[in-house]
Amino acid sequence: MDELAKNQIRAIAEQLNSLDPTDKDSLVKAGIALETASQLEFDSPEHKALIEAGLAALQAAYQDQLVDARGELQKHAAILAGLAGGCDEQAAELSADEIAGMLLGMAPSDEQAIKQIHQASKLLAQKLGQAPAAEAAHAVACIEKAMENPQDEAASQLLGEAAASMAKAASLCEQEALEDDAPASPTPDEAVAQTPAENVQQPQPAPPASPPAQPKGDAPQVSAVLPLDIDMELLKEYMVESLDHLLAAQTSLLELENDPEAVEPINTVFRAFHTIKGTSGFLGLEAIQRLAHLSENLLDRAREGQIKIIGGYADISLRSCDALKFMIEALGSAQPGGELSLAPGFEDLMAKLADPEAAGISDDTDPAEMRLGDILVGRGAATRDAVESAADVQEEKPIGRVLLEKDVATAAEVANALRVQKGIKNQPAPGAENTIRVGTERLDSLINMVGELVIAQSMVAQDPNVTSGERPRLTRSVLHAGKIVRELQDLSMSLRMVPLKPTFQKMARLVRDLAKKSQKSVRFVTEGEDTEIDRNMVEIINDPLVHMIRNAVDHGIEPADERTAAGKDAVGTVTLRAYQVAGNVVLELQDDGRGLNKRKILAKAVERGLIGQNDDLSENEIFGLIFHAGFSTADKVTDVSGRGVGMDVVKKNIEKLRGRIEISSEVGKGSVFCIRLPLTMAITDAMMVRLGDERFLLPTVSIEKSFRPEKGSVTQIAGKGRMVMLRGQLLPLFRLADLFEVPDAIEEPTEGLLVVIEGGGKKCALMVDELLGQQQVVIKHLGKMLSKIPGVSGGAILGDGRVGLILDTTGLIALANGDGMQEAA
Repeated sequence: MDELAKNQIRAIAEQLNSLDPTDKDSLVKAGIALETASQLEFDSPEHKALIEAGLAALQAAYQDQLVDARGELQKHAAILAGLAGGCDEQAAELSADEIAGMLLGMAPSDEQAIKQIHQASKLLAQKLGQAPAAEAAHAVACIEKAMENPQDEAASQLLGEAAASMAKAASLCEQEALEDDAPASPTPDEAVAQTPAENVQQPQPAPPASPPAQPKGDAPQVSAVLPLDIDMELLKEYMVESLDHLLAAQTSLLELENDPEAVEPINTVFRAFHTIKGTSGFLGLEAIQRLAHLSENLLDRAREGQIKIIGGYADISLRSCDALKFMIEALGSAQPGGELSLAPGFEDLMAKLADPEAAGISDDTDPAEMRLGDILVGRGAATRDAVESAADVQEEKPIGRVLLEKDVATAAEVANALRVQKGIKNQPAPGAENTIRVGTERLDSLINMVGELVIAQSMVAQDPNVTSGERPRLTRSVLHAGKIVRELQDLSMSLRMVPLKPTFQKMARLVRDLAKKSQKSVRFVTEGEDTEIDRNMVEIINDPLVHMIRNAVDHGIEPADERTAAGKDAVGTVTLRAYQVAGNVVLELQDDGRGLNKRKILAKAVERGLIGQNDDLSENEIFGLIFHAGFSTADKVTDVSGRGVGMDVVKKNIEKLRGRIEISSEVGKGSVFCIRLPLTMAITDAMMVRLGDERFLLPTVSIEKSFRPEKGSVTQIAGKGRMVMLRGQLLPLFRLADLFEVPDAIEEPTEGLLVVIEGGGKKCALMVDELLGQQQVVIKHLGKMLSKIPGVSGGAILGDGRVGLILDTTGLIALANGDGMQEAA
């Protein structure tokens, strides 16, 4: 920022400092000046944010929304003066709580702003009482260390530590203010001197019984009403940002359970609660503010090293995240002046946060946590007798050290067992990324327009004037334009893509809670969480993953003693991985548990009449039986799973996304559920086929192969229609021309082509006239009137301007098997 800009901001700061909030004209003039200043070039986005915050304060003052408008404007005057290199007196006006909030929003690279905050912190420390001054001094020291090397990774942690110290200084200041306001108790001599002489000898009546003292842990009474004058647009932004903070907090809380000494996750959770507390207070959301404040206090104790966020402290912190999420999401349906929905158990949670220890909360971990010796036995690194012998002479030594001294296990084996016990996963912290929020409607409109551009370009490219070759310059220009359009299409489609990381993080919380409820030790591993998928698919895929993970933990993973007896690692492992291959996103859920029992599946299927006693099924067909509604082989129904509800939902949701699911399993070793999904719902890779003069599109993800049948391979079977033999397997033969009543299509199978498609664990052979080639097409919905056509999922505009129907392979297979329409012989 140049000197001219600094002078402009300094003049605005002086104007704000002396501004009369009742003078509307002056407020408007100052607002125009700030609006102009916001267009200047700044050294960092945070500097521009300070200008915009001052502008927001002016707008609030103009609308009479500020209780202390003069004080608020003077505060922003001091901030702007600091941005422009203002005087010490203005910097000294900042309070400890304001400095803490500003530190949380700063990056180490904001050297000018940090210098100003450093100056303000030093001046504040000189004015405070002894206890808060010590905290402020510690904050100053942390800021100075961060200023020494702002590029160092530790600089961010130092700023976070400084913010925590300033927040504590603010809390101590509040306590001192309360103590100063309390009436002083007179000394015994003063009490006698103040008592009238005639009353000294008189017996005094017994004082009325004092009301019982309120327990320390009782939840404070809070207001649960949405303010009448709340800015609804600001509320929407608050909801989005707060939910992002809570997601980050939940992820960090799970990291802390694995590594309680980690500093950055504690700072992340603290910042999340602190930011939500501050913004909620600004908006008048008292219930959310109070809950965030008590949650922040718990994290502050963790920052001070008084507690570790494991065991009960981790449980209540995660419960706070859930409660805050519930209440913030409920704001979306609240009306100004109306009551807000409090989270279930809100008062109980507030009471426990106010005094966790009185409620029996501690950092004791779950008693079901595996012991080191059990893990070594399960891994085959030591025998049960050797571990028990070492335990007998253990005394005060850690069992791992005793095992090393007795040469029962190597140092590497003990170290690995310790890592398993703690579930430590050394993953580097992701770097920050600059982003901008754009409304989904605008994004969808852009993508739709790009789709129209692709169609228009394709039509131009296939125009006879271009394809004839008589105008080479025109042809080259069209080809060049086509290349640019394709790149634009790829770029626009990437805007729809979002990483799977947030979904994976939700599953980590789910595994933790399920393992705790079922008293099992489960390690959750994620791979490929940065893999991207169409944002419209994220919510739909969430339910299938939840159902499968419930089954994996509840029925797949065995109890620790059963695993140890089987010679397996005492801690079960559930792995969720994602990767892209051949234009598809693949999600794999793997567990090392019991595996699927084919004998029990077959017995249950026969019992329910799904198959005959003597039916010969392949392994894939056997595993496919579990996707029938109500199908379950569980011996015991729990509150987690076992009722046969869920896997049919999994299949339906995946097929809704034009995907498919495959299962591989081995008894005693575990199972792998593999979900294959298209990369996006907006475009698809399709094979164009011809029937007479009509064109149809088959999704390539469902095509297994194509071939021309030999004479004698097509047979007629009573009740099933025509069948074709392929590699020893009979497949239903379905003539597409019969479904769509296409005239002039080939009648004899040996003269046409058969395309083998797969869906829902079943196959069939589609008879077509010719394969015209593979291409990417933009999917168009057919509308309500045409959305129920059997075997059709959508449409696409072809290069010649005609509409081609995109076929629904699952629906076609159902028709081929007689589920929707009898195939003509």
